[in-house]
Amino acid sequence: MKRTTVPLATAALLLPLAACGTSAQAGTGSTITVTVGYQSKTINTVTAGTLLRSLGYFEQQLGALHDGHTYKVVWQDYATGAPITAQMTAGKIDIGSMGDFPLLINAARGRQLGRPTHLVSVTGYNLRGGLNTIVTAPDSKLSSLQDLKGRKVSTSVGSAADGTLVRALQRAGIDPDKGVEKLNQQPAVGASALAAGSADALSQFVAWPGLLAYQGKAKALYDGAQLNLPTFHGVTAREDFAKQRPAVLEAFLKAQAQATDYLNAHPVAAAENVAKATGLPAEVVYLYNGAHGISTFDPAVKPQLVSALKQDVSILESEKLTGDIDVDSFVDDQYAKKALGSAYTKDLAATPPPAASEVWSKGADTTRTFKTPDELLKYVAQHRSDIRAAYVPDTTTGTLWFADRAVWVVDGSRLLPFVAPSTAQTYVAAHPGTRTISYADALGRAS
Repeated sequence: MKRTTVPLATAALLLPLAACGTSAQAGTGSTITVTVGYQSKTINTVTAGTLLRSLGYFEQQLGALHDGHTYKVVWQDYATGAPITAQMTAGKIDIGSMGDFPLLINAARGRQLGRPTHLVSVTGYNLRGGLNTIVTAPDSKLSSLQDLKGRKVSTSVGSAADGTLVRALQRAGIDPDKGVEKLNQQPAVGASALAAGSADALSQFVAWPGLLAYQGKAKALYDGAQLNLPTFHGVTAREDFAKQRPAVLEAFLKAQAQATDYLNAHPVAAAENVAKATGLPAEVVYLYNGAHGISTFDPAVKPQLVSALKQDVSILESEKLTGDIDVDSFVDDQYAKKALGSAYTKDLAATPPPAASEVWSKGADTTRTFKTPDELLKYVAQHRSDIRAAYVPDTTTGTLWFADRAVWVVDGSRLLPFVAPSTAQTYVAAHPGTRTISYADALGRAS
Protein backbone atom coordinates (compact mmCIF):
# COMPACT_ATOMS: atom_id res chain seq x y z
CA MET A 1 0.00 0.00 0.00
CA LYS A 2 1.34 3.40 -0.93
CA ARG A 3 0.88 6.17 1.59
CA THR A 4 1.41 9.68 0.33
CA THR A 5 1.19 12.92 2.29
CA VAL A 6 0.07 15.93 0.26
CA PRO A 7 -0.69 19.43 1.65
CA LEU A 8 -4.36 20.36 1.83
CA ALA A 9 -3.91 23.65 -0.01
CA THR A 10 -5.85 23.75 -3.23
CA ALA A 11 -2.71 24.69 -5.12
CA ALA A 12 -1.67 21.10 -4.64
CA LEU A 13 -4.54 20.08 -6.89
CA LEU A 14 -3.12 21.90 -9.87
CA LEU A 15 -0.50 19.36 -10.80
CA PRO A 16 1.09 19.49 -14.27
CA LEU A 17 -0.24 17.03 -16.77
CA ALA A 18 3.04 16.45 -18.59
CA ALA A 19 3.74 13.19 -16.76
CA CYS A 20 0.19 11.88 -16.84
CA GLY A 21 -0.67 8.36 -17.80
CA THR A 22 -3.81 6.28 -17.55
CA SER A 23 -3.24 3.84 -14.73
CA ALA A 24 -5.90 1.44 -15.99
CA GLN A 25 -3.75 0.91 -19.08
CA ALA A 26 -0.53 0.38 -17.17
CA GLY A 27 1.20 -2.97 -16.96
CA THR A 28 2.61 -5.38 -19.47
CA GLY A 29 0.85 -7.80 -21.75
CA SER A 30 -2.72 -8.47 -20.69
CA THR A 31 -2.29 -7.16 -17.12
CA ILE A 32 -4.35 -4.07 -16.34
CA THR A 33 -3.71 -2.03 -13.22
CA VAL A 34 -6.66 -0.27 -11.60
CA THR A 35 -5.76 2.36 -9.00
CA VAL A 36 -8.24 3.23 -6.26
CA GLY A 37 -7.78 6.22 -3.96
CA TYR A 38 -9.48 6.10 -0.58
CA GLN A 39 -9.35 7.54 2.93
CA SER A 40 -9.05 4.78 5.50
CA LYS A 41 -9.80 6.97 8.50
CA THR A 42 -12.74 8.73 6.85
CA ILE A 43 -14.95 5.83 7.81
CA ASN A 44 -17.97 7.14 5.92
CA THR A 45 -16.23 5.83 2.78
CA VAL A 46 -15.48 2.28 3.96
CA THR A 47 -17.74 0.55 1.43
CA ALA A 48 -15.55 1.99 -1.33
CA GLY A 49 -12.30 1.81 0.62
CA THR A 50 -11.22 0.23 3.90
CA LEU A 51 -13.95 -2.38 4.28
CA LEU A 52 -14.15 -3.12 0.56
CA ARG A 53 -10.41 -3.63 0.39
CA SER A 54 -10.33 -5.97 3.38
CA LEU A 55 -13.17 -8.11 2.02
CA GLY A 56 -11.56 -8.52 -1.41
CA TYR A 57 -14.84 -8.10 -3.27
CA PHE A 58 -13.44 -5.85 -6.01
CA GLU A 59 -10.70 -8.30 -6.89
CA GLN A 60 -13.30 -11.09 -6.95
CA GLN A 61 -15.56 -9.13 -9.30
CA LEU A 62 -12.65 -8.39 -11.62
CA GLY A 63 -11.70 -12.05 -11.64
CA ALA A 64 -15.23 -12.91 -12.71
CA LEU A 65 -15.04 -10.74 -15.84
CA HIS A 66 -13.26 -13.47 -17.84
CA ASP A 67 -12.37 -10.96 -20.56
CA GLY A 68 -8.86 -12.22 -21.27
CA HIS A 69 -7.18 -9.71 -18.96
CA THR A 70 -5.46 -10.09 -15.62
CA TYR A 71 -6.26 -7.28 -13.20
CA LYS A 72 -4.12 -5.78 -10.50
CA VAL A 73 -5.72 -3.42 -7.97
CA VAL A 74 -3.55 -0.78 -6.31
CA TRP A 75 -5.10 0.80 -3.20
CA GLN A 76 -3.75 4.24 -2.24
CA ASP A 77 -4.66 5.63 1.18
CA TYR A 78 -4.87 9.38 1.85
CA ALA A 79 -5.90 11.62 4.75
CA THR A 80 -8.22 13.86 2.70
CA GLY A 81 -9.86 14.08 -0.71
CA ALA A 82 -7.57 16.81 -2.09
CA PRO A 83 -4.60 14.57 -2.96
CA ILE A 84 -6.94 12.00 -4.50
CA THR A 85 -8.23 14.70 -6.83
CA ALA A 86 -4.66 15.75 -7.62
CA GLN A 87 -3.77 12.20 -8.59
CA MET A 88 -6.98 11.75 -10.61
CA THR A 89 -6.37 14.87 -12.65
CA ALA A 90 -2.85 13.60 -13.25
CA GLY A 91 -4.31 10.36 -14.61
CA LYS A 92 -2.81 8.29 -11.79
CA ILE A 93 -5.97 7.32 -9.90
CA ASP A 94 -8.97 5.84 -11.69
CA ILE A 95 -11.57 5.70 -8.90
CA GLY A 96 -11.66 7.72 -5.69
CA SER A 97 -13.92 8.37 -2.72
CA MET A 98 -14.35 11.62 -0.80
CA GLY A 99 -16.86 13.97 0.84
CA ASP A 100 -19.39 16.19 -0.86
CA PHE A 101 -17.34 19.41 -0.87
CA PRO A 102 -14.15 17.68 -2.10
CA LEU A 103 -16.29 15.99 -4.75
CA LEU A 104 -17.25 19.40 -6.09
CA ILE A 105 -13.60 20.48 -6.15
CA ASN A 106 -12.89 17.19 -7.92
CA ALA A 107 -15.49 18.11 -10.54
CA ALA A 108 -14.12 21.63 -10.98
CA ARG A 109 -10.46 20.59 -11.27
CA GLY A 110 -11.28 17.76 -13.63
CA ARG A 111 -13.03 20.13 -16.03
CA GLN A 112 -10.37 22.80 -15.61
CA LEU A 113 -7.53 20.43 -16.45
CA GLY A 114 -9.28 18.61 -19.27
CA ARG A 115 -9.69 15.34 -17.38
CA PRO A 116 -13.34 15.38 -16.27
CA THR A 117 -14.62 13.17 -13.48
CA HIS A 118 -18.08 12.02 -12.46
CA LEU A 119 -19.91 11.14 -9.26
CA VAL A 120 -20.92 7.52 -9.86
CA SER A 121 -22.21 6.35 -6.45
CA VAL A 122 -22.62 7.27 -2.80
CA THR A 123 -20.94 5.56 0.16
CA GLY A 124 -22.45 6.90 3.42
CA TYR A 125 -24.73 9.84 4.08
CA ASN A 126 -26.76 11.63 6.74
CA LEU A 127 -29.83 13.44 5.47
CA ARG A 128 -29.67 16.07 8.22
CA GLY A 129 -25.91 16.75 8.17
CA GLY A 130 -24.93 14.89 11.34
CA LEU A 131 -21.63 13.60 9.93
CA ASN A 132 -19.93 16.92 10.75
CA THR A 133 -19.58 18.30 14.27
CA ILE A 134 -17.98 21.33 15.90
CA VAL A 135 -16.22 20.42 19.15
CA THR A 136 -14.36 22.28 21.89
CA ALA A 137 -11.91 21.25 24.60
CA PRO A 138 -13.43 19.24 27.50
CA ASP A 139 -12.93 22.10 29.97
CA SER A 140 -14.00 24.86 27.56
CA LYS A 141 -16.52 27.44 28.78
CA LEU A 142 -17.89 27.84 25.25
CA SER A 143 -21.47 26.59 25.06
CA SER A 144 -22.91 27.97 21.81
CA LEU A 145 -21.91 29.17 18.35
CA GLN A 146 -22.27 32.77 19.51
CA ASP A 147 -19.37 32.11 21.88
CA LEU A 148 -17.09 31.47 18.88
CA LYS A 149 -17.12 35.12 17.83
CA GLY A 150 -13.55 36.37 17.75
CA ARG A 151 -12.19 32.88 18.51
CA LYS A 152 -9.81 30.61 16.64
CA VAL A 153 -11.54 27.71 14.89
CA SER A 154 -9.65 24.90 13.16
CA THR A 155 -11.12 23.25 10.09
CA SER A 156 -10.05 21.91 6.70
CA VAL A 157 -10.94 24.53 4.12
CA GLY A 158 -12.79 22.97 1.20
CA SER A 159 -14.11 20.06 3.28
CA ALA A 160 -17.67 19.24 4.29
CA ALA A 161 -16.74 20.19 7.86
CA ASP A 162 -15.75 23.65 6.67
CA GLY A 163 -19.10 23.92 4.91
CA THR A 164 -20.86 23.06 8.16
CA LEU A 165 -18.85 25.71 10.00
CA VAL A 166 -19.62 28.38 7.42
CA ARG A 167 -23.33 27.64 7.37
CA ALA A 168 -23.61 27.33 11.15
CA LEU A 169 -21.86 30.68 11.69
CA GLN A 170 -24.04 32.36 9.10
CA ARG A 171 -27.19 31.10 10.82
CA ALA A 172 -25.82 32.36 14.13
CA GLY A 173 -25.32 35.81 12.61
CA ILE A 174 -21.52 35.59 12.56
CA ASP A 175 -19.50 36.47 9.46
CA PRO A 176 -17.52 33.26 8.63
CA ASP A 177 -14.67 35.37 7.20
CA LYS A 178 -14.41 38.17 9.75
CA GLY A 179 -16.25 36.90 12.82
CA VAL A 180 -13.81 34.09 13.63
CA GLU A 181 -10.16 33.38 12.93
CA LYS A 182 -10.24 30.28 10.77
CA LEU A 183 -7.23 27.96 10.93
CA ASN A 184 -6.90 25.86 7.76
CA GLN A 185 -5.53 22.59 9.13
CA GLN A 186 -5.75 18.89 8.42
CA PRO A 187 -7.82 17.01 11.01
CA ALA A 188 -4.93 15.59 13.02
CA VAL A 189 -3.22 18.99 13.17
CA GLY A 190 -6.47 20.61 14.26
CA ALA A 191 -6.97 18.02 16.98
CA SER A 192 -3.48 18.80 18.29
CA ALA A 193 -4.21 22.53 18.14
CA LEU A 194 -7.37 22.03 20.18
CA ALA A 195 -5.47 20.02 22.78
CA ALA A 196 -2.71 22.63 22.95
CA GLY A 197 -5.14 25.51 23.32
CA SER A 198 -4.04 27.21 20.09
CA ALA A 199 -7.53 26.58 18.68
CA ASP A 200 -10.73 27.27 20.62
CA ALA A 201 -12.85 24.91 18.56
CA LEU A 202 -12.54 22.30 15.83
CA SER A 203 -15.00 21.67 12.99
CA GLN A 204 -14.35 18.29 11.40
CA PHE A 205 -15.87 15.37 9.57
CA VAL A 206 -16.31 11.73 10.50
CA ALA A 207 -14.67 10.19 12.49
CA TRP A 208 -12.71 12.95 14.24
CA PRO A 209 -15.44 14.50 16.43
CA GLY A 210 -16.58 11.11 17.72
CA LEU A 211 -13.01 9.95 18.24
CA LEU A 212 -12.03 13.01 20.28
CA ALA A 213 -15.23 12.81 22.33
CA TYR A 214 -14.67 9.11 23.00
CA GLN A 215 -11.10 9.80 24.10
CA GLY A 216 -12.27 12.56 26.43
CA LYS A 217 -10.28 15.13 24.43
CA ALA A 218 -13.29 17.15 23.23
CA LYS A 219 -16.98 17.78 23.75
CA ALA A 220 -19.60 18.68 21.18
CA LEU A 221 -20.48 22.33 20.69
CA TYR A 222 -22.64 22.06 17.56
CA ASP A 223 -24.38 19.09 15.96
CA GLY A 224 -24.19 19.42 12.17
CA ALA A 225 -27.66 17.88 11.92
CA GLN A 226 -29.05 21.17 13.23
CA LEU A 227 -28.56 22.46 9.68
CA ASN A 228 -30.99 19.83 8.40
CA LEU A 229 -29.10 19.67 5.12
CA PRO A 230 -27.78 16.36 3.75
CA THR A 231 -24.08 15.60 3.78
CA PHE A 232 -22.47 12.56 2.21
CA HIS A 233 -19.39 10.89 0.76
CA GLY A 234 -19.30 9.38 -2.68
CA VAL A 235 -17.32 7.67 -5.41
CA THR A 236 -15.86 9.61 -8.31
CA ALA A 237 -14.34 8.14 -11.46
CA ARG A 238 -12.41 9.66 -14.34
CA GLU A 239 -14.55 10.03 -17.43
CA ASP A 240 -11.90 8.60 -19.76
CA PHE A 241 -11.42 5.58 -17.50
CA ALA A 242 -15.17 4.95 -17.29
CA LYS A 243 -15.51 5.06 -21.07
CA GLN A 244 -12.46 2.88 -21.68
CA ARG A 245 -13.19 0.34 -18.94
CA PRO A 246 -16.95 0.41 -18.21
CA ALA A 247 -16.94 -3.25 -17.13
CA VAL A 248 -14.22 -2.51 -14.59
CA LEU A 249 -16.15 0.42 -13.11
CA GLU A 250 -19.30 -1.70 -12.98
CA ALA A 251 -17.31 -4.43 -11.22
CA PHE A 252 -16.23 -1.87 -8.63
CA LEU A 253 -19.81 -0.73 -8.09
CA LYS A 254 -21.02 -4.31 -7.71
CA ALA A 255 -18.27 -4.89 -5.17
CA GLN A 256 -19.23 -1.70 -3.33
CA ALA A 257 -22.82 -2.92 -3.15
CA GLN A 258 -21.57 -6.23 -1.71
CA ALA A 259 -19.55 -4.38 0.92
CA THR A 260 -22.60 -2.27 1.75
CA ASP A 261 -24.73 -5.38 2.20
CA TYR A 262 -22.05 -6.87 4.45
CA LEU A 263 -21.87 -3.73 6.59
CA ASN A 264 -25.65 -3.56 6.96
CA ALA A 265 -25.96 -7.26 7.78
CA HIS A 266 -22.95 -7.44 10.10
CA PRO A 267 -22.47 -3.95 11.59
CA VAL A 268 -20.45 -5.07 14.62
CA ALA A 269 -18.14 -7.31 12.59
CA ALA A 270 -17.72 -4.53 10.02
CA ALA A 271 -16.83 -2.06 12.78
CA GLU A 272 -14.25 -4.46 14.19
CA ASN A 273 -12.87 -5.01 10.68
CA VAL A 274 -12.49 -1.28 10.00
CA ALA A 275 -11.05 -0.68 13.47
CA LYS A 276 -8.37 -3.29 12.88
CA ALA A 277 -7.44 -1.78 9.52
CA THR A 278 -7.38 1.85 10.69
CA GLY A 279 -6.35 1.75 14.34
CA LEU A 280 -9.54 3.61 15.26
CA PRO A 281 -11.49 2.33 18.28
CA ALA A 282 -14.27 0.00 17.13
CA GLU A 283 -16.64 1.88 19.44
CA VAL A 284 -16.05 5.05 17.41
CA VAL A 285 -16.46 3.26 14.09
CA TYR A 286 -19.77 1.83 15.29
CA LEU A 287 -20.99 5.29 16.35
CA TYR A 288 -20.97 6.27 12.69
CA ASN A 289 -21.33 2.97 10.83
CA GLY A 290 -23.50 0.94 13.20
CA ALA A 291 -27.03 -0.35 12.75
CA HIS A 292 -28.44 2.99 13.93
CA GLY A 293 -25.27 4.99 13.35
CA ILE A 294 -24.92 8.56 12.20
CA SER A 295 -24.23 7.35 8.66
CA THR A 296 -26.57 5.43 6.37
CA PHE A 297 -24.99 3.32 3.64
CA ASP A 298 -26.35 2.59 0.18
CA PRO A 299 -24.81 3.44 -3.20
CA ALA A 300 -27.77 5.29 -4.74
CA VAL A 301 -27.25 8.90 -5.79
CA LYS A 302 -30.46 10.20 -4.24
CA PRO A 303 -32.09 13.39 -5.55
CA GLN A 304 -31.89 15.05 -2.12
CA LEU A 305 -28.13 14.48 -2.08
CA VAL A 306 -27.75 16.02 -5.52
CA SER A 307 -29.88 18.97 -4.38
CA ALA A 308 -27.62 19.46 -1.36
CA LEU A 309 -24.56 19.29 -3.61
CA LYS A 310 -25.95 22.15 -5.68
CA GLN A 311 -26.40 24.22 -2.52
CA ASP A 312 -22.79 23.50 -1.55
CA VAL A 313 -21.43 25.20 -4.67
CA SER A 314 -22.08 28.69 -3.29
CA ILE A 315 -19.98 27.93 -0.18
CA LEU A 316 -16.99 26.91 -2.29
CA GLU A 317 -17.45 29.97 -4.49
CA SER A 318 -17.47 32.24 -1.43
CA GLU A 319 -14.23 30.57 -0.28
CA LYS A 320 -12.81 31.22 -3.77
CA LEU A 321 -12.04 27.53 -4.16
CA THR A 322 -14.08 27.04 -7.33
CA GLY A 323 -16.21 28.92 -9.78
CA ASP A 324 -19.66 27.77 -10.79
CA ILE A 325 -20.04 23.99 -11.16
CA ASP A 326 -22.50 22.13 -13.36
CA VAL A 327 -23.59 19.52 -10.82
CA ASP A 328 -26.01 17.82 -13.20
CA SER A 329 -23.22 17.06 -15.68
CA PHE A 330 -20.97 15.85 -12.85
CA VAL A 331 -23.49 13.31 -11.58
CA ASP A 332 -23.52 10.13 -13.66
CA ASP A 333 -25.11 7.06 -12.09
CA GLN A 334 -25.60 5.14 -15.35
CA TYR A 335 -22.87 2.67 -14.40
CA ALA A 336 -24.40 1.98 -11.00
CA LYS A 337 -27.83 1.53 -12.54
CA LYS A 338 -26.45 -1.01 -15.00
CA ALA A 339 -24.33 -2.79 -12.40
CA LEU A 340 -27.02 -3.07 -9.73
CA GLY A 341 -30.22 -3.24 -11.76
CA SER A 342 -33.42 -3.33 -9.72
CA ALA A 343 -31.43 -3.13 -6.48
CA TYR A 344 -30.41 0.39 -7.43
CA THR A 345 -34.04 1.44 -7.81
CA LYS A 346 -34.75 -0.04 -4.39
CA ASP A 347 -31.83 1.87 -2.88
CA LEU A 348 -33.07 5.12 -4.38
CA ALA A 349 -36.31 4.73 -2.44
CA ALA A 350 -34.65 3.53 0.77
CA THR A 351 -34.78 5.69 3.91
CA PRO A 352 -32.51 5.65 6.97
CA PRO A 353 -33.55 3.35 9.82
CA PRO A 354 -35.31 5.09 12.72
CA ALA A 355 -33.08 6.37 15.51
CA ALA A 356 -32.62 3.99 18.42
CA SER A 357 -30.58 3.58 21.59
CA GLU A 358 -28.02 0.76 21.59
CA VAL A 359 -25.71 -0.96 24.04
CA TRP A 360 -22.63 -2.87 22.99
CA SER A 361 -21.71 -5.26 25.78
CA LYS A 362 -18.20 -6.56 26.31
CA GLY A 363 -17.51 -9.73 24.36
CA ALA A 364 -20.73 -9.44 22.35
CA ASP A 365 -20.86 -9.69 18.56
CA THR A 366 -24.25 -7.99 18.42
CA THR A 367 -25.75 -4.95 20.14
CA ARG A 368 -28.89 -4.63 22.24
CA THR A 369 -31.47 -2.07 21.07
CA PHE A 370 -33.81 -0.12 23.34
CA LYS A 371 -36.98 1.79 22.53
CA THR A 372 -36.08 4.78 24.70
CA PRO A 373 -32.97 6.32 26.27
CA ASP A 374 -34.59 5.70 29.69
CA GLU A 375 -34.61 1.97 29.05
CA LEU A 376 -30.98 2.08 27.95
CA LEU A 377 -29.93 3.98 31.07
CA LYS A 378 -31.71 1.48 33.28
CA TYR A 379 -29.88 -1.39 31.59
CA VAL A 380 -26.52 0.39 31.79
CA ALA A 381 -27.06 1.14 35.49
CA GLN A 382 -27.63 -2.56 36.14
CA HIS A 383 -24.68 -3.78 34.01
CA ARG A 384 -22.06 -1.05 34.41
CA SER A 385 -19.04 -3.33 34.39
CA ASP A 386 -20.22 -5.17 31.28
CA ILE A 387 -20.77 -2.18 28.99
CA ARG A 388 -18.37 -1.62 26.12
CA ALA A 389 -20.27 1.35 24.67
CA ALA A 390 -23.73 2.89 24.96
CA TYR A 391 -25.27 5.07 22.25
CA VAL A 392 -28.29 7.38 22.31
CA PRO A 393 -29.91 9.54 19.60
CA ASP A 394 -30.23 13.29 20.07
CA THR A 395 -33.81 14.09 21.07
CA THR A 396 -34.28 16.71 18.35
CA THR A 397 -31.88 15.75 15.52
CA GLY A 398 -31.61 11.97 15.91
CA THR A 399 -27.80 12.11 15.73
CA LEU A 400 -26.31 9.17 17.61
CA TRP A 401 -23.83 9.99 20.38
CA PHE A 402 -22.10 8.28 23.25
CA ALA A 403 -24.46 8.17 26.23
CA ASP A 404 -21.74 9.22 28.67
CA ARG A 405 -20.79 12.19 26.46
CA ALA A 406 -24.35 13.41 25.82
CA VAL A 407 -26.02 16.37 27.55
CA TRP A 408 -28.95 15.02 29.57
CA VAL A 409 -32.23 16.75 30.33
CA VAL A 410 -34.80 15.58 32.86
CA ASP A 411 -38.38 16.18 31.73
CA GLY A 412 -40.76 14.78 34.29
CA SER A 413 -40.12 11.05 34.33
CA ARG A 414 -38.24 11.11 31.03
CA LEU A 415 -34.50 11.41 30.52
CA LEU A 416 -33.61 13.02 27.20
CA PRO A 417 -30.16 13.08 25.52
CA PHE A 418 -28.68 15.81 23.33
CA VAL A 419 -25.39 15.98 21.43
CA ALA A 420 -24.67 19.64 22.16
CA PRO A 421 -25.45 21.94 25.09
CA SER A 422 -27.16 24.54 22.89
CA THR A 423 -29.80 22.11 21.67
CA ALA A 424 -30.39 20.95 25.22
CA GLN A 425 -30.80 24.54 26.38
CA THR A 426 -33.20 25.25 23.52
CA TYR A 427 -35.33 22.33 24.68
CA VAL A 428 -35.19 23.46 28.30
CA ALA A 429 -36.20 27.00 27.36
CA ALA A 430 -39.23 25.67 25.49
CA HIS A 431 -40.28 23.23 28.25
CA PRO A 432 -40.73 24.85 31.67
CA GLY A 433 -39.81 22.61 34.55
CA THR A 434 -37.05 20.79 32.68
CA ARG A 435 -33.33 21.08 33.42
CA THR A 436 -29.99 19.61 32.45
CA ILE A 437 -28.37 16.98 34.67
CA SER A 438 -25.12 15.05 34.63
CA TYR A 439 -24.79 11.57 33.14
CA ALA A 440 -24.17 10.19 36.63
CA ASP A 441 -27.44 11.74 37.83
CA ALA A 442 -29.26 10.36 34.80
CA LEU A 443 -27.99 6.86 35.60
CA GLY A 444 -28.99 7.29 39.21
CA ARG A 445 -32.52 8.35 38.26
CA ALA A 446 -32.83 5.45 35.83
CA SER A 447 -31.77 2.87 38.39
